[in-house]
Formats: sequence, structure tokens, C-alpha cells
Amino acid sequence: MNKNGHGLWNFLVVLTVIVCLLAFVLHSKNWTKVDDQGLKIISGFYYQNIDFSELDSVELLERIPPMERLNGFSAFEKEKGIFREFKDSLTDKKVYVFVDNLDHSKIKLVHHDSLKLYVNLKDSLDTEQLYQTLSGKLETPPD
Repeated sequence: MNKNGHGLWNFLVVLTVIVCLLAFVLHSKNWTKVDDQGLKIISGFYYQNIDFSELDSVELLERIPPMERLNGFSAFEKEKGIFREFKDSLTDKKVYVFVDNLDHSKIKLVHHDSLKLYVNLKDSLDTEQLYQTLSGKLETPPD
């Protein structure tokens, strides 16, 4: 009976390590997909799907404004989660942040008239390419 107890604990430890590693891999980078309809961003538990028709502006910034974290995390150069800007602390407008490298430029997307999203990728060239793609979609009227 004592041996079965050890097997159960071993299984639980291995399962916990696997779940932690899976969570780390899912949050380790932003998984983006740009198709004809819009932009999809997944980072761990956070997901955004933005249609190009709902995109209002695209801007490249060096720094994101100071914000209050509602939930999410910061680790090393990463900043991810749902935030609220200090100037909008009286409203419940959420700002989604998907930043893989705080040292590089960030893309600020405004969609659905006033919702904001900040995103960048680990490689600054990939971020620049994403910015060019999104800027081009913004300038091109939908068919």
C-alpha cells in the first residue's frame, strides 16, 4: 500500500512539471497569424482576434504608456496580460499587451473605435514586418 502511494505522488509531480512546462511554452512568445480577414494573437491564456475592418489605427511606438495590470505577468523583457491605462482608471476599458521584448519598438493597434492592443515580437525585424503588413491593410479599403 505504501508503494502505491509513492506511485501516485510520482505521477502528480510529473504531471505538475508537464503542466508548468506547457504553460511556459505557451507564454514564451506571441503566436501571431495574419490572414485575409484579420490578425490573431495567442499568448498562453490570452487571445485576440481583430478583423481588419475593425482596425482604426496602427502606430509604431518606442515605449508603452504606464498602465495598471489587471491580470497578467512581467518576466525579464516580457509583458503580457490585460491592463488599464492610468488616465482611464475610471472606465473599464481593457488594454491587451502582448510584448515579447520591452527594449524593441511596439505596435499600438486601436480597434473597435477605442480598444487598444500593444504587441511586438522577439525579433524587431518581425515586428517591423508585422507593422508594415498591418499598415498596408489599414490603408487598403476592404473589397
